[in-house]
Amino acid sequence: MIVRILLVLTSIMLLLVALNFKTIMRVYHGIILFEPDKLTQSFRNLDQKFNSVKVASSESTYTLEKVLRNLPEEYLYLNESRSVHEFIERTGTTGLLIAQGNTIMYEEYFNGYKDNDRMITWSVSKSIISALIGIAIEEGYILSIDDLVTEYVPSLSTSGYHGVSIKDVLQMSSGISFNEDYGDGNSDVNQMGARSLGFGGSLEELLISLEREKEPGTFNQYISSDTQVLGMVLRGATGVTIAEYTQEKLWKPAGMEFDAYWLTDSDGVEAAFGGFNASLRDLGRFGILYLNEGYLMGQQIIPKQWIDDSIRIDAPHLIPGDNPNSDWVLGYGYQWWIPEGEENDFLAMGIYGQAIYINLDHHTVIVKTSGYKDYVLDGEDMELESIEFFRRLASYMGN
Repeated sequence: MIVRILLVLTSIMLLLVALNFKTIMRVYHGIILFEPDKLTQSFRNLDQKFNSVKVASSESTYTLEKVLRNLPEEYLYLNESRSVHEFIERTGTTGLLIAQGNTIMYEEYFNGYKDNDRMITWSVSKSIISALIGIAIEEGYILSIDDLVTEYVPSLSTSGYHGVSIKDVLQMSSGISFNEDYGDGNSDVNQMGARSLGFGGSLEELLISLEREKEPGTFNQYISSDTQVLGMVLRGATGVTIAEYTQEKLWKPAGMEFDAYWLTDSDGVEAAFGGFNASLRDLGRFGILYLNEGYLMGQQIIPKQWIDDSIRIDAPHLIPGDNPNSDWVLGYGYQWWIPEGEENDFLAMGIYGQAIYINLDHHTVIVKTSGYKDYVLDGEDMELESIEFFRRLASYMGN
């Protein structure tokens, strides 16, 4: 009798495990996702581990030529000569691509990655959203960046985003009180992260709860909620999902080679602030699209004027350097970082070492995906070092 009961209980437990296997595995992957020694492997094909929605590739791939070269040996940072290859290894690089025009000069994968693997781009996703906003304005879905976000997302009227313009959120200047500390498990950004991985709770509900602490358009504070609001504006204006709009207006027209994926919350809403997964070469194609002023595959995909405006600093609080009205030393455009110096360059960056760097003077695009295990300790310094690393690679390949 006891044996029979145990068999029944065991059968029930196995059935429950089978029915909830995806949930159990999602929880497991969520637990180990940011363990330092597992980062490089955890960030691969994240769409298979969490809730996601596909962005289909193009039927006609944009061809990239290959004229491969070796990398330089050294670069300068803080007046110190450092090893290029040591930086690649130290920062847990999983992929590195350098292109000039439509020609790949260097393409290499590390830590077991392959060319068809999708890398989680984290906040590089913000620059994808910026491109989509520009396209939506060109198509007339959004009338002006001076419109208030609540004109497209009425539910935000009770939040701190009431009275905030699209331009303010594009430039990370909404004035919203938001904790972007990745090392604080209870921070706002980590709450958004948990929701974007499908662990319950709506991203929109979190945004509605946020309050204002500064006058909009006066202080540059990098907060992921601003980009998520842009995603809400995009959905409200176009009437389609972010994934659908990405696919039809960007991914297919630009001749992308592989499918991409957006992570979503449990309601199926895309994590606009950091949930985009794509291959290294396709991220390179996105950079080349900006290098070509929005023109690719025989068509103007992103408006040229939008790209010009996206990388231009037009207010004092957005100027790079020691700026009392900004929370970091880099300047900011429309979801693009603009470094100090004489270089005509700008970049998209994501936590743990993701980047798309574009240098207009050297006509160069560099994409780096990574799992930098010490990011919580000195991630900002690593990102500043990355810029000098990229500048050296761009000047070397441009010679």
